[in-house]
Amino acid sequence: MTRAGRAGLLPIPLRPRLAPARPERGYSPPSIRTRLNSAAYPLTAIVSDLHGNRQALDVALGDAAARGAERLVCLGDVVGYGARPAECLERVIHLTRGGAERGAGGRTWAPGLCLLGNHEHALLDSAVDFNPRARAAIEWTRGEVQAHPRSAELWNFLGGLSASGLDARAHFAHGSPRDPLREYVLPTDLNHPARLAGWFSAMQRPVCFVGHSHVPAVYYEDRRFFRPRGTEGPYRLGASEQLKVLINVGSVGQPRDGDPRLSYVLFDGANVTFVRLDYDIAGAQADIRAVPALSETLAQRLESGR
Repeated sequence: MTRAGRAGLLPIPLRPRLAPARPERGYSPPSIRTRLNSAAYPLTAIVSDLHGNRQALDVALGDAAARGAERLVCLGDVVGYGARPAECLERVIHLTRGGAERGAGGRTWAPGLCLLGNHEHALLDSAVDFNPRARAAIEWTRGEVQAHPRSAELWNFLGGLSASGLDARAHFAHGSPRDPLREYVLPTDLNHPARLAGWFSAMQRPVCFVGHSHVPAVYYEDRRFFRPRGTEGPYRLGASEQLKVLINVGSVGQPRDGDPRLSYVLFDGANVTFVRLDYDIAGAQADIRAVPALSETLAQRLESGR
């Protein structure tokens, strides 16, 4: 049986952006009332957990633009751990506000969305519940944001963030749809049906995208499960009010599934593509090692993907 068959995800050929995908033979779509139609939905790059890793973010956004992405949704944790938090914040602010890509002839993105992650929350409030390495990184990051020439703009942006959001097709949360700031969504949760049921009952759209755990995966309401292992798709989700789908997009800046390549997804309103890409890990490590306040462990884990 193919991977798509095991997962319940139906692969479709890649088509021009926003064009509705033709169902595979034997596919029974949900009713017209509940079907997710991609025809009027901008191709959206969904990223999460950038963690101050500018090298990874630049590669992810460049790839998304090359694939025709029109809008950026960031699920939070732009800061924390990494050595270039203010630069990552500036890039996310620019694109989610409908800014143009860098370079001559840069295309303008549609206004997008950025969510509050637990690291932004700690930056604004307190990191007292963080481990010592993460807490030290937040304290250092606070100083970096405060010293930035556009400090007021960065703080105002951070102060206006929410941990969850909605659009016409999807629910977005940093952690989980039930607890958008702090709850992790992990493959081990498949052993806890009540927890799964709580997530799906909290979803306000048939599809919900989350981050926070840094582990990309797809969870169906009927307990089917899929772990993407590389750049795969697009896959038709077949989501409806009767069959909700929860998708963890993984992490751009600090993957933790044993694969050090950055992870993000593309979503056109009905179909999802998982993307894994190499980036300049050595450069990101060098940036971390140049900051005495940042732990060597934060540099080492980029190479291991743990």
